[in-house]
Amino acid sequence: MYILALESSCDETACAIIEATHEYGHPQHRLLVRADVVASQAAVHARFGGVVPEVAARHHIQNLIPVIDEALAQAELSLTDISALAVTRGPGLIGALLVAVQAAKALAFARKLPLVGVNHLEAHLLSAYLEAEIPSTRPPLPHLGLLVSGGHTSLVLVHDFGRYEVLGTTCDDAAGEAFDKVGKLLGLGYPAGPLMDRLSTSGDPSAVTMPRAMLGAKRGLQMSFSGLKTAMAAHLQANGLPDSEQAMADLCASFQAAVVEQLCRKTALALDKHKLPAVVLSGGVACNRALRAAVAKLCAARGVSFFVAPPRLCSDNAAMVGAAGYYRLWRGERADLSLNAVANLPL
Repeated sequence: MYILALESSCDETACAIIEATHEYGHPQHRLLVRADVVASQAAVHARFGGVVPEVAARHHIQNLIPVIDEALAQAELSLTDISALAVTRGPGLIGALLVAVQAAKALAFARKLPLVGVNHLEAHLLSAYLEAEIPSTRPPLPHLGLLVSGGHTSLVLVHDFGRYEVLGTTCDDAAGEAFDKVGKLLGLGYPAGPLMDRLSTSGDPSAVTMPRAMLGAKRGLQMSFSGLKTAMAAHLQANGLPDSEQAMADLCASFQAAVVEQLCRKTALALDKHKLPAVVLSGGVACNRALRAAVAKLCAARGVSFFVAPPRLCSDNAAMVGAAGYYRLWRGERADLSLNAVANLPL
């Protein structure tokens, strides 16, 4: 079967086609990415220093049909070959979400195809199931999900497909948001996270002292990243911008180390409490090399398995929406034409 999936929750217009190699629930099923097309708006929003919702929605309208056409061409398929549709219905920017939701409903109506709405966070959590061989390279159930993105940072107990328990989340900024805001303070532009990752590879993470947030047992699994942003602002006010490439690399590495330390510390606490066999890292910040390496090291030390999708499937894309859609279809879920976008859709 072929699932056509759409994603437009923020500033990426995406369409993917997922091929399920066996029927629903077959123990040897495998989800292959036949096409994965993303039209990024990063350059459009860079001059604003962040995503402008109305601008994002207008560009989704312009990009969606060309993206669908390109995905079908890439997969060498037509709409007559599509078996079902999946679309992100939330959370996200409401105007942006509505573009893909309305398009998916129109396609479902015109082609008489089953349709499912997908939670964007669930899609990130299930991204590691794409193209995984059976059974050893698929995350076991249950497992611990560490979801780190520009808009969300959470530790999630994944009991089963469709059964998720949020164990802890950020009280303020998401980790990815903190990267972008600090990058803006440093004059690195938007989005700053990938550039800070690259700069950090040649920096000294102990060069500048950064606070370690949410220490102590009473803080539990809650996280906070706004204090790090404030600490960076105070450092720059006292010392000015770095005056050399090495000084900039050291400052980026020091900030990154503080973010990664907190994420790993909270992941370790969750593993201690829930005794889970695996950790799945997901979300756009899962592309960060220091974070991937640190979580892998933590898992190796604890004797638990570590899973993470390739970087191209960690940032916003429609392939992960197709994976989540497959498991919803497997459970017998179907949406009718009353399906709507929900900006603050809970997991």
